[in-house]
Amino acid sequence: MARYTGSVCRLCRRETMKLYLKGDRCYSDKCAVERRNYPPGQHGQRRGKFSDYGLQLREKQKIKRMYGLVEKQFKSYFKEADRQKGVTGTNFLVILERRLDNSVYRLGFANSRSQARQLVRHNHFMVNGRKVNIPSFLLRPGDVVSVREGSRQLGSINDALEAMPRRGVPAWLELDKTKYEGVFKAIPTREEMNLPVQEQLVVEFYSK
Repeated sequence: MARYTGSVCRLCRRETMKLYLKGDRCYSDKCAVERRNYPPGQHGQRRGKFSDYGLQLREKQKIKRMYGLVEKQFKSYFKEADRQKGVTGTNFLVILERRLDNSVYRLGFANSRSQARQLVRHNHFMVNGRKVNIPSFLLRPGDVVSVREGSRQLGSINDALEAMPRRGVPAWLELDKTKYEGVFKAIPTREEMNLPVQEQLVVEFYSK
């Protein structure tokens, strides 16, 4: 599946906020948003106000880039959330948070979602004792995500675990660093998902 391969720092600047796409760099003074907090391009500093549609589009793009999804996959998740009972926007965010690559990142086994996606694809993780190499695999309450025995000496995983305390582990996940495993304890609530997004704008965007 085709994915964006350009500078991810440009994506953060386009949304004028940190999307934490580049691991440690996002926490340092080298972060592009810290240095130039305006959209990239010749006219980045002179961009005016957005229309209602523009605001909805920017919010959609922000969430899509945050989770590293392409448009087709992003839209299919929204349709699935819309079919479920409850608040569509919250359902949508829950589906994104249930992805295996996102949980690997949230548990601290990777410094970014893109790195987590790569690690999952390279067969470094198991779910409930079985190898899973599909980043979009959706976890259920009680599922145990663990690093495979032969991958526990991998430098990128151990470096990420060392840096994990500054991010913290969300309430719906539980990490056991000594065992290199984590548990997806429960479906998160909107209050627990402390995300700087307005998912209702995405609902409005797709409701046109």
